[in-house]
Amino acid sequence: MFNADVYIERRNKLRKSLNSGIIVILGNGESPMNYKSNTYKFRQDSNFLYFFGLDHPGYAGVIDIEEGTDCLYGDDVEIDDIIWMGPQPSMIEQAASVGVKSVHPFKEIYSKVTASIRRGRKVHFLPPYRAENVLLLESLIGVRSEQLPNYVSKDLIKAVVNLRSVKEKVEIEEIERACEIGYHMHVTAMKMCKPGVMEHDIAGFIEGIALGANGMVSFPIILSQNAQTLHNHDHSQKLTKGRVMLTDAGTETAMHYASDFTRTIPVDGKFTQKQKDIYNIVLAANNKAIELAKPGITYLSVHLEAARIIAQGLTDLGLMKGDVDAAVKSGAHALFFPHGLGHMMGLDVHDMEDLGENYVGYDDEIQRSTQFGTAALRMGRKLKQGFVVTVEPGIYFIPALIEKWKSEKINHSFINFDKVSEYLDFGGVRLEDDIVITDNGCRILGKKRTPITVEEVEATMNG
Repeated sequence: MFNADVYIERRNKLRKSLNSGIIVILGNGESPMNYKSNTYKFRQDSNFLYFFGLDHPGYAGVIDIEEGTDCLYGDDVEIDDIIWMGPQPSMIEQAASVGVKSVHPFKEIYSKVTASIRRGRKVHFLPPYRAENVLLLESLIGVRSEQLPNYVSKDLIKAVVNLRSVKEKVEIEEIERACEIGYHMHVTAMKMCKPGVMEHDIAGFIEGIALGANGMVSFPIILSQNAQTLHNHDHSQKLTKGRVMLTDAGTETAMHYASDFTRTIPVDGKFTQKQKDIYNIVLAANNKAIELAKPGITYLSVHLEAARIIAQGLTDLGLMKGDVDAAVKSGAHALFFPHGLGHMMGLDVHDMEDLGENYVGYDDEIQRSTQFGTAALRMGRKLKQGFVVTVEPGIYFIPALIEKWKSEKINHSFINFDKVSEYLDFGGVRLEDDIVITDNGCRILGKKRTPITVEEVEATMNG
């Protein structure tokens, strides 16, 4: 964890962002795999980590706005726990490490919340995403679970998003560590990729790199030669000569800060001309987005410029036709690029997604598009110094989507379906980097960029 002053300052800033009441930040509990004592690897709630820093199950924090106090609720371990886990720091010791002076048994959070409600005080809480916390809030607030969304504090959501969006220096340093691990994961995948190798062999090995660095993967690894499926978690295929393998993977450090990279590589170590043509269009879109990203510019505009480059490249290859700007305006590019350019990243790989994408990626000035493809853009608002975002353009040939557009004549004036039919077995290409917005531009995170040019990828695979 960071120094206690970091958490004290964060809680004070949050307190000043709201007018009155108490703020309840719930931690997570253990999650059983198949019976109670056999649990998944514990993952603490990111908002609890941000404000209270303790990576331990069964805790909750309360920030009292008017009284100016912070309190932790949790229980010290008992002798049965010590037998299995060994001695553990006391609640008082843990609280002191994050600058909290007041500690109470977990059950006393009920009386704190109940007393606040009886006094007519606002109880601010965030939308729960775990069933056990839904039930806990149901009991604490005194409303049925289906009514809880009506009581979630929008003011708290906005305040948390405002604080967590701009990354502190210590956070960026931690994300850099995650990027270094991610670099090794992807270079290893490149070196292991060969015809006849099973996808799960590579996926398992690179997940081991994350675990070996005292962390975990930041999301289930996407690794497949069926790269036309955007988030393909199936790893059952044997790699085949002539295909490309897409790997979308990252790690969380021990402090749970994330990285997220994607690379697409030729299974047999050398791109065909057809693969190279599509790959270089995506690379051009990636590089242009990084060139454009800076404070004050909307990420929506960066996304649309990446889309224009993709549309121009596909037009040059004869896959699209007509005026490029008109094609992008109509959303014709989304047949090949049906997702957004990127998203916020930090303690969550899709940072703060539990709070609602529109709160994180949009605001009163920039509203989410309803157009297919652009509607999937998670981050559209103006960039600010300290934002950490991903840049991940792609081109995919999805047979079912192509057939739908062809049969329904969707954007038929911009698509050369006869030419597209020659690419139905291509798969897809996505290239993703992580950037931090600086005072006058941005920089790619990590000591060095994961191999990305055709020449770099081929040299890494064959070196």
